[in-house]
Amino acid sequence: APGAPKPLPSSGPKSLREMPHPLATSSSEEMGPALSPSPELLLPRGAADKDLSLPNGTPVDTSSPASSSSLLNRLQLDDDLDGETRDLFVTVDDPKKHVCTMETYITYRVTTKTTRAEFDLPEYSVRRRYQDFDWLRNKLEESQPTHLIPPLPEKFVVKGVVDRFSEEFVETRRKALDKFLKRITDHPVLSFNEHFNVFLTAKDLNAYKKQGMALLSKMGESVKYVTGGYKLRSRPLEFAAIGEYLDTFSLKLGTIDRIAQRIIKEQLEYLVELREYGPVYSTWGGLEVELSEPLEGVSACIGNCCTALEELSEDMTEDFLPVLREYILYSESMKNVLKKRDQVQAEYEAKLEAVALKKEDRPKVPTDVEKCQDRVECFNADLKADMERWQNNKRQDFRQLLMGMADKNIQYYEKCLTAWESIIPLLQDKPETK
Repeated sequence: APGAPKPLPSSGPKSLREMPHPLATSSSEEMGPALSPSPELLLPRGAADKDLSLPNGTPVDTSSPASSSSLLNRLQLDDDLDGETRDLFVTVDDPKKHVCTMETYITYRVTTKTTRAEFDLPEYSVRRRYQDFDWLRNKLEESQPTHLIPPLPEKFVVKGVVDRFSEEFVETRRKALDKFLKRITDHPVLSFNEHFNVFLTAKDLNAYKKQGMALLSKMGESVKYVTGGYKLRSRPLEFAAIGEYLDTFSLKLGTIDRIAQRIIKEQLEYLVELREYGPVYSTWGGLEVELSEPLEGVSACIGNCCTALEELSEDMTEDFLPVLREYILYSESMKNVLKKRDQVQAEYEAKLEAVALKKEDRPKVPTDVEKCQDRVECFNADLKADMERWQNNKRQDFRQLLMGMADKNIQYYEKCLTAWESIIPLLQDKPETK
């Protein structure tokens, strides 16, 4: 197509796929996907192989830009968990409002279907409120300190502005809670956690919370090592690179989030003006009979553009912004795990120094030092695995997010173009009738 951008190359010495990663070390294979942002992360791997003309997603053999259909339907996502066989499915739906004397809150139905032996039944259905999800996340952090725990949606997105009982807010939260549980379900370690099992199956979760306090306090003793007062001399290069990447990623994403919110605000302000603008032509048409038809056409055209812009703003608010916020919180969660890893390594270094200062000749390394070393190695392995999984999820989520945003914008401009083209015949000169 004339003027169309060239597709991304899939081979050759200058291909993004063959560029060496700046963090490549002897353990680069364990690190998984590259940590530095790359344009390739935002494009389907098969896009170049299919000779698609990106970024508009229009196939080369399609000449009409109006036949966009759906980018998401036309471009199939190709890394769906590498074909893993799933044996646990969890969904969050059916929000219900509960009005009590002391408080008003929303509960959600959590449905579980599984073939795992750890579950007594193949299917469960329980109702949970936001604070139950928050309890689950806290328990996962306590019992699995070496792993990245997915973030929960913020309790109040814009405190004092958003009605947390409105249909839009409740639906946005339901989607976020559903994604939160699916992240845990897909994790090879977190999905087998006993607290997750209880969350999915217990009819009375409050009774379990009270009953398990003593047990959980004992369990908490085993993870207190992550809050020690040791100071790390320096992070290993690969983990220092992860920290730098997370800082940059969260900074850039925060900037995008602020700009996107400002764009949406300006769109809504423009929408208010547009809604006042259209009826003026209709009123004008009532005063001039000869111009009434084209003026009414312009008024209807502006009304159609209003509807299209309103849909675009809703899509940005409900689909685009929540993903940005989730990954900002996700990066903060990863930073916390990285800090815990640093504390364990600092403790290990301190214990080694204490052993070295002893006057004995070649003293045997104490058992607690060996255990501390094991914790460091465990942290390193789990952090690398979770970082790889997080990068895979991020690539899929942002690819789908940006393709969806492109699709919505194409649909918006196509609707506006169709609306304005529809009134051209009304504005063309017609032969005068005698």
